[in-house]
Amino acid sequence: MANVLPDLPYAYDGLEPFISKQIMELHHKKHHQTYVNALNAAEQAYAKASTPKERIALQAALKFNGGGHINHSLFWKNLAPSASEGKGSGGQLRDGPLKEAITKTWGSLDAFKKEFNATTASIQGSGWGWVGYNPQTKVLEIVTTANQDPLLTHVPVIGVDIWEHAFYLQYLNVKADYLNAIWNVINFDEAEKRFLEAQSGAKL
Repeated sequence: MANVLPDLPYAYDGLEPFISKQIMELHHKKHHQTYVNALNAAEQAYAKASTPKERIALQAALKFNGGGHINHSLFWKNLAPSASEGKGSGGQLRDGPLKEAITKTWGSLDAFKKEFNATTASIQGSGWGWVGYNPQTKVLEIVTTANQDPLLTHVPVIGVDIWEHAFYLQYLNVKADYLNAIWNVINFDEAEKRFLEAQSGAKL
């Protein structure tokens, strides 16, 4: 069954002023669609491959485009129109298990954001910043992946795209401004749902 581009759970201008309509349209309709198309092509080629060498040659395309599709599908749900703009619940971390876990590990939400932003901003080139649930230690951890590599060592709870196509048209090369702004549209309700599923043993 072919992979398809998922619909956004909000309008393209729903995350403004923190992420512009122009960025969202290009990011979703162009960039994510390209990953979907290339993943489908790679999967079709893999199905037709008749030798190990041919299958090995397709691994990079499957990893890059498959990761791009997985990561972005998570990312869209990870965002929500901002509560500070009166548009939705984005940026609101309610009392509950996720807030308790963040406070236990980092001391406060602000300290958590500061460490996440510093870790993610330090990625060389393109990649993703993650808050992931470590199934071995049973705690949340801040980790990064390069390029479009999916997070395999942890269950993703929050993921932030640090590729330039995610922010450059609005924030130019100032990653720090983008990372500070995106917390206004982080869907903590979705993050808490993922956190609880991870604790119950759910897989990516």
